[in-house]
Order: sequence, then C-alpha cells, then structure tokens
Amino acid sequence: MSTKPSYYITTPIYYVNAAPHLGTAYSTIIADVQARYRRATGYNVKFLTGMDEHGQKVAEAAEKHGMTPQEWCDSQAPLFKELWGELEISNDDFIRTTEERQNRAVQYLWERMQESGYIYKGSYDGWYCVPDETFFTETQVEKADEARGTKGAHLCPDCDRPLERVQEESWFFKLSAFQDRLLKLYDEHPDFVQPDFRMNEVRSFVESGLQDLSVSRTTFDWGIPVPFDDGHVTYVWFDALTNYMTAVGYGADGDEAAADFAYRWPAHTHIVGKDIIRFHCVIWPAMLMALGEALPEHVFAHGFLTVKNEETGKAEKMSKSRGNAIAPREVIEKLGVEGYRYYFMTDVTPGTDGAISFGRMEQVYNADLANSWGNLISRSTNMCIKYFEGHTPEHTAGAENPLSQVAAGLFDRYAAKMDALAYGDAAKEVMELIHAANHYIEDSEPWTLAKDPAKAGELADVIWNLLEAIRISAHLLMPLMPSTSTEALRRIGCEAEAGTDDLRAACAWGQLAAGLPVEKGDPPFPRLV
Repeated sequence: MSTKPSYYITTPIYYVNAAPHLGTAYSTIIADVQARYRRATGYNVKFLTGMDEHGQKVAEAAEKHGMTPQEWCDSQAPLFKELWGELEISNDDFIRTTEERQNRAVQYLWERMQESGYIYKGSYDGWYCVPDETFFTETQVEKADEARGTKGAHLCPDCDRPLERVQEESWFFKLSAFQDRLLKLYDEHPDFVQPDFRMNEVRSFVESGLQDLSVSRTTFDWGIPVPFDDGHVTYVWFDALTNYMTAVGYGADGDEAAADFAYRWPAHTHIVGKDIIRFHCVIWPAMLMALGEALPEHVFAHGFLTVKNEETGKAEKMSKSRGNAIAPREVIEKLGVEGYRYYFMTDVTPGTDGAISFGRMEQVYNADLANSWGNLISRSTNMCIKYFEGHTPEHTAGAENPLSQVAAGLFDRYAAKMDALAYGDAAKEVMELIHAANHYIEDSEPWTLAKDPAKAGELADVIWNLLEAIRISAHLLMPLMPSTSTEALRRIGCEAEAGTDDLRAACAWGQLAAGLPVEKGDPPFPRLV
C-alpha cells in the first residue's frame, strides 16, 4: 500500500438512457482537474467514474431501441469511455453497476442492512418519477402542483414531468430514523455540503421531515436481486450509491480488498449535479450511518449548464426541442480539447448555473489562451532561438525582477483556490504571471537589448525570466490543460518535470537550468477568427 496520503474523488455514475452530453462531461472534467492537481501535490489518487445501468428508466430506453437492457448498456459504454479519453479524463477506474463486483457489494449491503434493523418489509402506494428515479409522497406532489398552478396534474416536483402511480410490495429503509443525526452532521461539519449555499437546501429538506424510503421494486426485474427475498430487485439509488464503496473493495473477499477499503474509504469528494444533491447528502449519509461506515468528507454540487441566447442575452434551458442543445463534439471542434477544458473550468463557476455561448467561448479562448498564454510561449521561445541559438541562457541568479515578484507566493494563492474547486480564480492567479510576462517583454524590449553587446547579460536575464515564467505557469495550468502544458514544458527543455508530485517545489522561482534545448513549434492556441 502506498505511503502517500489517499485522495479518493468520484463523479456521479451516469445513466445510460442517453449518450454523454455537456453536463456529464462538465461533472467529469471538474473531478479530473482536482484529481490531477492532487496527484501533483503528493496524493495517491483514486478517481472513479462509471455508468448507472439498472432501473426502470434504463429498461424503458432499451425497449425503445429494441434491445435487452444489458445489450443497451453494452452499446452505451463505449460512448462514455471514448469521450472521456478524448477529453483527457484521467480516471483510475470505470465502474458499471452490471459488473459482478457491484452485484456482490449490493447484496452484501442488503445483508448488512438486514442485520442493522434499519429495513423492513411493507407496501408502497405513491408517486414515482421514472426519469429521475425518485419517489414522492402525495403531500409533496400536491404542494408542487399547487405552487406551479397545475393542481391535480401530478407532475414531478423536481422536473415537472408526469408521475406514475406505483403500488407494490417493497422493502423500506428507515430514513426517518436519521433526521436528527443528519442535522447534527450538518451542524458539526458545515463543509460536508459544498458550496455552502447548497447546505441550506439540504438542511431545509431534512427539517421538513423525512419519510422512510422504498428501496426495492417488484413491478420490473432489471436490477440487482434482493438476496433474501425472491421477486424483489434493488431500487436504483440504493444500488447506485453503493458503487462508491464497491470500487474500493466493499463486500469483496480477501485481505487485499480489506486493505484497499481501509486505505481509500471514506471518499474525500463526491462531485455531483445539484439535481441529485438530496440523494448524496441525505440518503447516502443515512445509509452509511446505518451500516456503521465512515461518511465522505465532502459532497460538491455544481449547477446546471444553460445556453445564453445571443440575441436576447438571456439564459435558456438547453434542449433539443428549443434547438439550442450543444453537443461536446461541437465545442471540441471549435476550441479543441484543451480550450474546451479551460473554458468550462474557468468561465463557469462550478457551484452555480452557468450560461454558455459560442461567442463567449471564443472571447475567453482568444483573450486567455491565444493572445496571452500562447503568445507568451511563441514569442519567448522564438527570441531564445534567435538570440541564444535555441538554448536557455545563463542568468544572474537571485536578481530581482518583476516576474519573480509576481511568482512569490503564487503557489499558495493558487492552491487555496484549487482546494476549494474555484478553478476560475486559480487560473486568474496564473494569468497574472502570464500577463506580467507579456508586459515584461514590452517593457524590457529584448530586440533593443540585442543590438548592444554591452547588454548581453541583461538580455540573457530577460529571456531566462520569460522561460522561467513559462515553466511555472505550465505546471500550474497542468490540471486544466495537461497536453498543452506538457508541450510547453517540452519546448523549453523541461518535459521531465511534467509528472511532478511536488507542485509546490516545482513552482519555486529560479530552477530553470541553463543550456536546455528550446523549440518554438506551431502556435499552441491558434487564434479563432
């Protein structure tokens, strides 16, 4: 087992009723950036993503496409894996809930739950939202219908789609027994739910009163069987949430699995969309309390992506019927993979809804990547080739200069933002150094210094300072844009530094060696016109 501290981060496991879209990619890149950052700061990272393959919604999607549920799931898995590969997602594991390890873990969970005394058998008669796989009480539905002026319509309180009336024998989880313990959790660990304004929603829901949860189904059979009751299959969320423990050895036999679980659990951060926050911040911790297992340290809920109408300036819900749905492929074709990652991680605040537009994507790309970062790389390497035959020059060690002053304390400022998943703010800290370096070129005028042999030492210092600023900026931008950051390091002869696990040390000013080969290459971020 590694001597490094563990950092375990997860995305939601995604429903396979449709192909991956901007929202699922958004969640996954948020987690990937944090995983890359944590690896670079000395953690042994476990980064999990995957697919949620059971439940009524998946069964209906399969039937619609003329396939069995398993055939449908098997046809969707490559779509997710291929897109994650293209978007440079560095997940260590990809779990599918139809795998044997998940089946074993969920059945083990059932046995543990039966021993705990927190489940009982009864019958369910109420409303069910198939798209959201969520049960609702009569009171919840009536209040929602009344609030929206659709009394008697029986629409989902969360997504406004028609509900189904369900009457079936069921096993129930005593969720109501955990109301006080959950409120105590929120009081004692206010950062359990992040961003902090999401905690108000969770707390309000729990304070309004918790109902016991139906956790088995008998009206269809696409799910993991309940081990001690034939005809019952596991409610999809009871199954899905368990995946986070399955992937680190829960329910598996052997000392190795036990050691892995002891090392990895609890998870440090679950990344989820705000629409599933109640499952992760209410039901999931209650399940873990019932099992006597440790709780995850944080659940980070991001907002929805909306589309900014270029004519009205208003944010609109993304949908095919409106004709404004944007597919990941369209963004990749416009910005490239690295531009895609940078835009969504820096211009959309992870905790809130974000209105996106192609116009804004182009603006951010050109300003930050083409005109600033890419321009700095191209100009600096070109001058090094022109004035120093393509090798980093000797420099005056310890000499004060504007760039070393900006770099002082940069890592600490950056790390504080990255720890909080405030990627846009972290990128701004790096861009300050990049902007300062571009201004430094204009202020120092290397082309003028090059004309005076007496100023050869000053010219060497200027070029060295620029290359050192590139080296540090590339390290700090690595979690956001791994390929172009690695390429920037390669162009200044520092490719070997790309896999650092001590980012703080790597970002200390003054480490660039003299005599390293420097290349210019094509513009890393061609300007969009």
